[in-house]
Amino acid sequence: PYYIMNEFLEIEKLLGRVRSKEKKYSSRIIDIDIVFYDDEIIEKPNLIIPHPRAALRRFVIEPAAEIEPNYLHPLLNITLSNLLNDLLDQKVEKVL
Repeated sequence: PYYIMNEFLEIEKLLGRVRSKEKKYSSRIIDIDIVFYDDEIIEKPNLIIPHPRAALRRFVIEPAAEIEPNYLHPLLNITLSNLLNDLLDQKVEKVL
């Protein structure tokens, strides 16, 4: 996963993303994250898998649950379909 993350960071840079320590959650051109990597749990300074806020975001869980509804979140021990049920009241805007 470290090699993959480095490739993602390079892609973001090539597409014009500028990382700022002052504005961690500012608007950005692109943001590529590794949400899950099989059932691995990784906690390193530059890489945390599963993504620490994924289970709180419908826009992340909904498409993942469409692909693999019975995938078990390795930390929460709950399926993506059950996580999605808890998030259905969140609004998701679809961009075409």
